[in-house]
Amino acid sequence: MRQPYFLGCPQWQHPAWNGLLPAEPTPLARYSRVFNSVEGNTSFYAMPSYRQCEQWRGQVSEDFRFLFKFPRQITHDCLLRGVGEQARGFLEVLAPLADVLGPMLLQLPAAFGPERLGDLWRFVEMLPAPFGCTVEVRHPDFFAKGEAEKALNRGLRERQIARVCFDSRALFAASAEDAATREAQRKKPRLPVHVLPGDASPVIRYVGHPELRANRSFLAPWVDRVAGWIAAGERPYVFIHMPDNGDALSLALLWHELLQGRVEGLPDLSIDPMQAQPGLF
Repeated sequence: MRQPYFLGCPQWQHPAWNGLLPAEPTPLARYSRVFNSVEGNTSFYAMPSYRQCEQWRGQVSEDFRFLFKFPRQITHDCLLRGVGEQARGFLEVLAPLADVLGPMLLQLPAAFGPERLGDLWRFVEMLPAPFGCTVEVRHPDFFAKGEAEKALNRGLRERQIARVCFDSRALFAASAEDAATREAQRKKPRLPVHVLPGDASPVIRYVGHPELRANRSFLAPWVDRVAGWIAAGERPYVFIHMPDNGDALSLALLWHELLQGRVEGLPDLSIDPMQAQPGLF
């Protein structure tokens, strides 16, 4: 049964997931039997090949969606200036996946401030059909509810682009007693969560507390909001991260089960709860 929203993780394979996903010939095929979306974080660091994209297309259904990140060189090194050739080359490589691409993840660094909004609008307006994007910002002025944030939100609405909601509150509520949590707290941004209503499908990136039970209170507001979006006919994207992404399947299962309490008829995920969440219930 088709899920009424898109659910995924930041990757489609992890050694800790062995045995938790249905049997298929490849990691992506196994993953796509359970999830209908994935963040393409690998493209932030390295360009896939055209042939790889052809192979990936053959391993997912037509309802699956990849949300690839634009390469670091485009977003972080060049801050969107003078990158037309690189962007076009990247999109040409992704062409075999055109019918299963969600919005591209345009993740901008803290160095990308309000004075660069013109570069953002020029970049997104040059993207050829059918490629669109969703924008994640990290400069503090874009979270201050002042003129900079208003200009950002206004420009996104005018172009029907979603603003990514990156929620790291559960992560930073944890005491960093293990190496994975310390590393995640060092790398992930700690910024307010601002939701921008608009015409584009919402995109949520949630980074969990390392203790599964502790995520329930942090997930509860998202359950309400995502259930409301689904009831309104929207199809949001929800991506589940953990400090150690070997635990991401466990958190995804918890999240989905919480949402099932609000969305009638929501089909189960094909993950064995006894293996994925020992002692959770």
